[in-house]
Amino acid sequence: MPPLAHIFRGTFVHSTSTSPMEVLRDHLLGVSDSGKTRESGCTLKDNGNLKSCVVESTLGKESGNRRCLQGWEEVDGGEEHITENEFTEIVEHGLQRIETLGMVEDWSGKYEIEFLEEACQQEKLAKEWGFKSSDVKELSHHEFFIPGLVDTHIHAPQYAFAGSNVDLPLLEWLKIYTFPTEQKFQNIMLAEEVYTRVVRRTLKNGTTTACYFGTIHTDASLLLAEITDKFGQRAFVGKVCMDLNHSVPEYKETTEESVRETKRFISEMLEKKYSRVKPIVTPRFSLSCSETLMGELGNIAKAHELHIQSHISETPDEVEAVKNLFPSYKNYTDVYDKNNLLTDKTLMAHGCYLSAEELDIFHERGASISHCPNSNLSLSSGFLNVLEVLKHKVKIGLGTDVAGGYSYSMLDAIRKAVMVSNVLLINKVNEKSLSLKDIFRLATLGGSEALGLESKIGNFEVGKEFDALLINPKASDSPIDLFCGHFTGDADSDAVIQKFFYLGDDRNIEEVYVGGKQVVPFSSSV
Repeated sequence: MPPLAHIFRGTFVHSTSTSPMEVLRDHLLGVSDSGKTRESGCTLKDNGNLKSCVVESTLGKESGNRRCLQGWEEVDGGEEHITENEFTEIVEHGLQRIETLGMVEDWSGKYEIEFLEEACQQEKLAKEWGFKSSDVKELSHHEFFIPGLVDTHIHAPQYAFAGSNVDLPLLEWLKIYTFPTEQKFQNIMLAEEVYTRVVRRTLKNGTTTACYFGTIHTDASLLLAEITDKFGQRAFVGKVCMDLNHSVPEYKETTEESVRETKRFISEMLEKKYSRVKPIVTPRFSLSCSETLMGELGNIAKAHELHIQSHISETPDEVEAVKNLFPSYKNYTDVYDKNNLLTDKTLMAHGCYLSAEELDIFHERGASISHCPNSNLSLSSGFLNVLEVLKHKVKIGLGTDVAGGYSYSMLDAIRKAVMVSNVLLINKVNEKSLSLKDIFRLATLGGSEALGLESKIGNFEVGKEFDALLINPKASDSPIDLFCGHFTGDADSDAVIQKFFYLGDDRNIEEVYVGGKQVVPFSSSV
């Protein structure tokens, strides 16, 4: 069997398809570590050419071929784990094990969850996997793990003014604050300072996966990708494309320059072979891109099978401006669709004013939406009706939208999303509101689905990588007060979890793991 990297025993909270919040006490969660050479239980089939070498193994409950590494063929013999939309699960006082699968020393490693069983199976599993009780790190009764939070929409350069300048509607806000700030990122030293801080800050606050907008500056955007990789954050990074800008004409590219630099950005990023940081094609939005540019970007994304991100239907003024700029199209969604920018790899932020017809097109294309409630409230943009999006079976995640959203914390995004749903209920737009459990799903598994990563991350299902946060509600200087009554039964345990989501912050996030590697607390090398 592969060697163990970590073993935890404690509480695990994540979304599943079986229950809105099921408590599984005394369960074992085991994870394998793919960064080390296999021991017994694996066979190498080598025909003399490393590129066609296959590893055979039997791991946990699954048999088959598992992922190999640089210079090796990737073969997956395990079943895929596809999860449906609604639910949250708590695994309490379980045992989690992390191990490794693989055989190339310079590979970064991929920690896969191998089993989820009742803790009464510990003796059997200890024999099978070769661990001792002294190897187990036991969590305190008030601590628990949750999956890493997925921020599906964040503007890295705007972190420079996050927490300020949210006093204007969107189009004026772009003109007065945003474009002038982003224009400064041709200064690579400024870019390095801001990007380093935003990656550190978001990781510390539990964002294990981020979908970043950069600026139009290729080198600065490449630096953002380098920094996310250095800190170990999982990310999509986009060089912004815009050949139209009537409000700040000096902050734009020519069409040819935007296409050329986008190709360079993608090429140089792919050459780096980052294991968890990928390029994403990024037309800012239809008002800043000509039809020619959008068509070219659609072709680039198709040629390289890349993800696409942009904005759509954030405010009524924006929707009207798009209608006037592109009169031959049926609606805002049609502009992207006809230019090959609405695919099953597309993630569009906001969508507050999408019609039922447009949501149907999103569903047909497999495109996703990022719900950014803080930004929508702060800039008085509108409300996204998440229940309507789900009714049309459109994938949806949660985003901070820094700096239209003043907070970089996904916990804030969760809270704001609950409030927006309550407002829609109060105003009789909906007959019910979303629960905290529903919104937690958007921030974890929903985000992974929106980014096409649901087979890799989003919860603690077998076969997925270990992206996780260790939560301690009683951490030093915690903003949460707990009392002895919180630990006497199931309902009290649930209350502690709720307290974290409503009252907690980065002080309660003691450890952050991405792909099984502990990235917070930060190492001295970063």
